[in-house]
Amino acid sequence: MAVTTSRLFSPDVQQTLDLIGIFVFALSGGLLAVRKNLDIFGIAVLAEATALGGGLIRDVIIGAVPPAAFENRGYFLTPLVAALVVFFLHPEVARINNAVQTLDALGLGLFCVTGTAKAHDYGLGAVASVALGVLTAAGGGVARDLLVSEVPSLLRWDRSLYAVPALVGGAITAGLIAVHHLGAVTGASAALVAFTVRMLALRYEWRAPRAWHRGSASSLGEEG
Repeated sequence: MAVTTSRLFSPDVQQTLDLIGIFVFALSGGLLAVRKNLDIFGIAVLAEATALGGGLIRDVIIGAVPPAAFENRGYFLTPLVAALVVFFLHPEVARINNAVQTLDALGLGLFCVTGTAKAHDYGLGAVASVALGVLTAAGGGVARDLLVSEVPSLLRWDRSLYAVPALVGGAITAGLIAVHHLGAVTGASAALVAFTVRMLALRYEWRAPRAWHRGSASSLGEEG
């Protein structure tokens, strides 16, 4: 039987935070759909996939079915609202991209913490819980990119770190669980660390290293 580590906040506060994160993730999915010249249905699909994909896959893996995305009507409808906002106001949304990225980083921090905690609630160990925390935070973006035949942003060297901040937040959360100190304050602190790392990565264009001696390896690949 699952315990309740992942209930870090009161139900109303938790749902409000979740809906804000879902809305912002959905905006990014909708904006990519507009850039790809998709129609209103395509915008809605990418908004839903970006906002809910990570949490949905996590819930299926841990056996939390039906997934929260289908049990809570607000979770499913919020991306549709974001899709409509993008459909009618995408130039204005694109102009406030810095604000969207900031809110996206906040959502990343929140979801890596709650995703890790929920995986632990369902009996997973620390490593698996952290992996599912990262999936919760970043999986929707992967689904979004794959749907439009792009290499996922978190795998591209020319994009600022995204999965790494989620990994940091998830690892801190797992450590707090291990010492029985995960609560509203410490969980929010873990989310804030992930948010800070993400914002620093955006500010200073931090990127993960590529393969060692990549030049010679690339040359060999081209010759083959």
